[in-house]
Amino acid sequence: MFKTEKLNVTKEWDKTFPKSEKVDHKKVLFVNRYGITLAADMYTPKDAKGKLPAIAVAGPFGAVKEQCSGLYAQTLAERGFITLAFDPSFTGESGGQPRNVASPDINTEDFMAAVDFLTTKRGVDGKRIGILGICGWGGMALSAAALDTRIKATVTSTMYDMTRVNANGYFDAENSEDSRYAKKIEMNKQRTRDYRAGEYKPAGGVVEEVPEKAPYFIRDYHDYYKTPRGYHPRSLNSNEGWNMTGCQTFMNFPMLKYIGEIHNAVLMVHGEKAHSCYFSMDAFGDMMRNTRYTGNKELLLIPGAVHTDLYDKVDIIPFDKIEEFYTRYLQ
Repeated sequence: MFKTEKLNVTKEWDKTFPKSEKVDHKKVLFVNRYGITLAADMYTPKDAKGKLPAIAVAGPFGAVKEQCSGLYAQTLAERGFITLAFDPSFTGESGGQPRNVASPDINTEDFMAAVDFLTTKRGVDGKRIGILGICGWGGMALSAAALDTRIKATVTSTMYDMTRVNANGYFDAENSEDSRYAKKIEMNKQRTRDYRAGEYKPAGGVVEEVPEKAPYFIRDYHDYYKTPRGYHPRSLNSNEGWNMTGCQTFMNFPMLKYIGEIHNAVLMVHGEKAHSCYFSMDAFGDMMRNTRYTGNKELLLIPGAVHTDLYDKVDIIPFDKIEEFYTRYLQ
């Protein structure tokens, strides 16, 4: 039996969204393949009978399960699925040291560990398991789907390719060897400074005040993470942010290289006006290229929607479509 670490998890309801009376909620712990204990919220439809399909949910990148992923999980539980919203390794209430770092490998494993956990739970049909990744965890979800054949259906919402944005910058504006090398020099200088200091310096989360000439998506992030709409005290984006070197390894890993080999179903949802829309459009094109498995892949663009609209705006998030997709492929 894998041993879970004792974590200090909050017992009271501290989400950014109201509690539903249609589902039962409880805190659970599970362990990934690296021995890190993950904290999660499990949502189950009230009066559930028999074995139900299950969905593991994570994201956005720098958020916690009390924000968007919990909202998605609770809403899908209202629609008949057992759901699991978890904090990825090194963040939120989950374990792992040092804090506030990310890894394309370990965070892909976090999704697969959630599948491990769900397959063993009473009331879950282990042959009907899906995953859902929001923002940067959309990319991790595709990575997991390319590796874990137990995942029968994958949904990404407002997906970020964290390997691409770290290596190339926004809109690929820094896609050159010289630009990457300059970033590597600075990050490795920071590693030396951190080691001398004996602690990791935070990069800072979403800005407290939006500069007048900042890109519109910076204001969108501020309006979510820094206001009562989405602020949470454990959210990196709402507070001190990732460590300055916390995402360094993403620069070296083409995380989505094998998504064209995903046999099972994938639905990618993105806002048409989102600054990040090119991530989903390009990834979907790559996934559909040179593969026999095109009939169960879909790209859905939401007219007029920006990146953060798909975080919590339930009148914009296409939950009916997401439910229909999971119902069709988690049979």
